[in-house]
Amino acid sequence: MKKIVCITGLFLIFFGNLTAQQTPAKAQSEIITITGATAHIGNGEVIENSSITFENGKITAIGVKGSFSTTGKIIDATGKHVYPGFIAPNSTLGLVEIGAVRATDDDSEIGNYNPHIRSIIAYNAESKIVESMRPNGILIAQVTPRGGKISGTSSIVQLDAWNWEDATIKLDDGIHINWPSTFTRGRWWLGEDPGYKPNKDYSKQVTELVDFIHQAKAANPSKSTTTNLPYQAMHGIFDGSKTLFVNADTEKQILDVITFAKENNIQKTVIVGAYQAYKVASQLKQNNVSVLITRTHSTPELEDDDYDLPYKNAKLLMDAGVLVALQNTGQMERANARNLPFQAGTVAAHGLDKEKAVQLITGNSAKILGIDAFTGTLEVGKDATLFISIGDALDMRTNQLEKAFIQGRDISLESHQTKLWKRYKNKYTTK
Repeated sequence: MKKIVCITGLFLIFFGNLTAQQTPAKAQSEIITITGATAHIGNGEVIENSSITFENGKITAIGVKGSFSTTGKIIDATGKHVYPGFIAPNSTLGLVEIGAVRATDDDSEIGNYNPHIRSIIAYNAESKIVESMRPNGILIAQVTPRGGKISGTSSIVQLDAWNWEDATIKLDDGIHINWPSTFTRGRWWLGEDPGYKPNKDYSKQVTELVDFIHQAKAANPSKSTTTNLPYQAMHGIFDGSKTLFVNADTEKQILDVITFAKENNIQKTVIVGAYQAYKVASQLKQNNVSVLITRTHSTPELEDDDYDLPYKNAKLLMDAGVLVALQNTGQMERANARNLPFQAGTVAAHGLDKEKAVQLITGNSAKILGIDAFTGTLEVGKDATLFISIGDALDMRTNQLEKAFIQGRDISLESHQTKLWKRYKNKYTTK
């Protein structure tokens, strides 16, 4: 019996070491100053040969090296680069671990109208996929539900925590809606033409969705004798405490969403996907509607689209004055989220200024998510959520992180992947 217990114990120790996530970092205990690096502020500005000091998790000074006295622990980053932590909006990170294993899939709920479903409750802070984001500089994510006509409520987390309570930096930030599609596709497996066709039921489906939202708006939780959780959850988009995120791609969908938001006095509206948003950029800007654009690394959706439309879409909108950020919905979206900086790099390679490309995954994302008061850019008073890269963080060849901090905490850049890399890199080394 003792032998069995001993073997079992050794197995658990081995298995635990193999699967456990890195232990979250302790709170910042000393003043830290990073000197000599090129600082990419996240608002379009750059400071060469910079100094950045942070204490108790907050940036206390930033400027050209020598412009203020440095104290505490000094990190010499001469010749390197400092960025704000990259942000992944509209993500299912931590909600699904292995797509083929149903028990690890918790990104959607049964039913069509689920505004009261809170994705944060299902967030797994110890996900191996989550920890694999940090070595590429992604330190913040918006945990977002999927499915139905109204998917549910998202929350925003930092990616180094014991549990969802510790991870949360903004709770229940927005409601996510899937606007009816203006087109349908034939079911090829039934012999139907797989091409696009106008959705004959579009108006009916929009009316049904809008009616539900009107009913929620008419319901007054403070005066009602019964609690209607779906209606209660919707009230945040009317009083401005929540953002309305609407998944819509076509020109007509986007115009209909703008009209709907205006008629219902919805204060904060964001179009997600927005593939044809460049066609109605002036209306988006005029109505102060922001955009989380379709994944950059994708192919054109229509035969007559420019071959490079997904690469330049963000630039077209930014040039028109629309507030834009990148998101990564699509196949293998959780694993591919780590490529977010390289998607921004692709946008820069197709005409957008490099620092504006940085904004697409830092300052702009923070503004759209409503967290720009404390993160998203390197500014005094904001969280010390940042990292040091050996080179250009938007280039996969030089995005090599040396240090990363979340709220001033010196976090681990180890992951299951880096452990395997270290294990196997010398496998065939000649002794």
